[in-house]
Amino acid sequence: MDIEKSTKWSYVKERKVGEGTYAVVFLGRQKETNRRVAIKKIKVGQFKDGIDLSALREIKFLKETRHVNVIELMDVFATKSNLNIILEFLDSDLEMLIKDKFIVFQPAHIKAWMLMLLRGLHHIHSRFILHRDLKPNNLLISSDGVLKLADFGLSRDYGMPNHMSHQVITRWYRPPELFMGCRSYGTGVDMWSVGCIFAELMLRTPYLPGETDLDQLSVIFRALGSPEPAVLQRMKQLPNYVDMKAIPPPSGGMEALFSAAGTEELDLLKKFFDYDPYSRPTAQQALEHPYFSCLPRPTHPSELPKKGGEEGIKHVSSDLQRQVNNSVRPNIKFVS
Repeated sequence: MDIEKSTKWSYVKERKVGEGTYAVVFLGRQKETNRRVAIKKIKVGQFKDGIDLSALREIKFLKETRHVNVIELMDVFATKSNLNIILEFLDSDLEMLIKDKFIVFQPAHIKAWMLMLLRGLHHIHSRFILHRDLKPNNLLISSDGVLKLADFGLSRDYGMPNHMSHQVITRWYRPPELFMGCRSYGTGVDMWSVGCIFAELMLRTPYLPGETDLDQLSVIFRALGSPEPAVLQRMKQLPNYVDMKAIPPPSGGMEALFSAAGTEELDLLKKFFDYDPYSRPTAQQALEHPYFSCLPRPTHPSELPKKGGEEGIKHVSSDLQRQVNNSVRPNIKFVS
C-alpha cells in the first residue's frame, strides 16, 4: 500500500479554521482514535524556485521532543503539492486564562502552571533546543489542564551559540541583550521570557509592555533599574548598545508591585530578571528553587481553571493561522 496515501487517509478534515497565501489550517480528527488534531497544509507546490519554511524547524525539533509538557507532532506527510503537518489540537492557552477576569488565580494555580512550563522547557533545553518565542499564547492547555509548549517556528539548536539572530522572541518577552544585538546566547533568553510570563500570571497583565524596541528598553530599565556597572560594561560591547540614562530601581522595588507574592516566589521572579543572561537560573535550577517545595503545593492539572469550547477553538485557531502566515514565505532564508 502507498504509505503516503495510507497516512493521508488516517485523518479527516472537519472544517477550515484559517487560510493564508501559503497555507491552510484545518481542524480535524484522527480516524482510529477520534482524537482532535490541527492540520497545517503548506502549499509547497506553487513555488517554482523552492521554499524555505520555519515550519521545517517545528518538524525537526518536535520530532526530537516527546514530553507531556510539549505539544505532540503526530504526523508529517507530503502530497504532490502540499506538506501536511499534523499536531494535537488543544482548545485553550494561557493567554485566554489570564485575560478572563472572571477566573480567580490562586497561588497554587500559578505554581502549577510554572512547574509545567519549566518541566517542558528543561526537556527541550536538555536537548540543546532554544524555544525563542515563549509567551502565554504559545503555552497551550489540554482539556485535562496540562500546559504544553507550542509554536517552535523560531526554535533552534544552540550547541554552537554563535551568529544567531537577535531578532527573535516577541518584544514584551525579549531580554535586553537581544535588543542590543547579542548574537551569541543560550538558555538565558528563554528564562527571561519565563520571568515575564511568571510576572504576568501574578499581575494578570503584561509586565513589560513596550511600544517600540527602544521604548522596550526604557520600560525594562524603569521597572528594574539600570544594570550593575560590571554588567553594563559588557553590554557596551554589544553591536547595538544603546546608552540609556541611569535609572534607579523603582521605590519599594519589585516588592511594591508584587505585594501579594510570597518571599520565595519573589526571589525566583527576581532571578529570572538578572541583566546578566548567564546568571539567570536554568530551567532545572528554577525547578529546584524553594518556591516549588514550600506551601502551597501546586494544584493538580485536572483541578486548574479551564477555558475552551467554541471560544477556545476560535482563539487557538486564529493563533495557528498567525503562526502559519508568519512562518511560511517563498524563497526566504531561515532566521538563524
